[in-house]
Amino acid sequence: MSNFALIGAAGYIAPRHLKAIRDTGHRLVAAYDPQDSVGVLDSYFPETAFFTEFERFDRHLEKLKRAGTAIDYVCICSPNYLHDAHIRFALRHGANVICEKPLVLNPWNVEALKINEQESGKRVSTILQLRLHPAIIGLKNKVAQSASTNKHAVDLTYITARGNWYYASWKGDLAKSGGIATNIGIHFFDMLAWIFGDLKNNVVHVHTHDRAAGFLEFEKARVRWFLSINADTLPPKPQANVLSAPSR
Repeated sequence: MSNFALIGAAGYIAPRHLKAIRDTGHRLVAAYDPQDSVGVLDSYFPETAFFTEFERFDRHLEKLKRAGTAIDYVCICSPNYLHDAHIRFALRHGANVICEKPLVLNPWNVEALKINEQESGKRVSTILQLRLHPAIIGLKNKVAQSASTNKHAVDLTYITARGNWYYASWKGDLAKSGGIATNIGIHFFDMLAWIFGDLKNNVVHVHTHDRAAGFLEFEKARVRWFLSINADTLPPKPQANVLSAPSR
């Protein structure tokens, strides 16, 4: 049985981590979130020590470590811009890390984390959930078995309307989320790379607060992509049972 700690217990994705920790037979010994809306803990680990102040969370983990109860894994479900800092925190505590995507907002931060990982002797892992979807696995196998040497032409469009709350949250703040391409698109970009191989070319045509579009060239595909959280970009709904008047 491994000991887990969780950063970001009040977030949308935290229950997935709680369920996974419980279902795999491990235990959550400490959790942190600046918000206290964490009643979900009662359904999984009601005995978990919970903190709304990071300093007290840090102090508690240190006390556990000195008492012989080391943290084996830290799950990080915090806002994107805090990921690399929280990863370094976990590594310094001697824990392996499971972090939601994206690990970092700037590519050069990855190199620093590699050094931290090597120095600690621990591993940093992220969530690659689309790689486990049966339809995605099937598509990857189909592409791998294809005898064609021509690159596949792919159009990826994903529109998921968000209300005004989104723009007031950290997700709507470019400096904190990285924007729609990083906050939402990264899951699709990982999927595309997993299926079609190494990335050869990357061009961004549009990147605003509510939409992004561009072109990706992979080893086995050319991809045009469009992402939006604006309902106005949705296609019109077809009207059923509407007949045009006969011409006279």
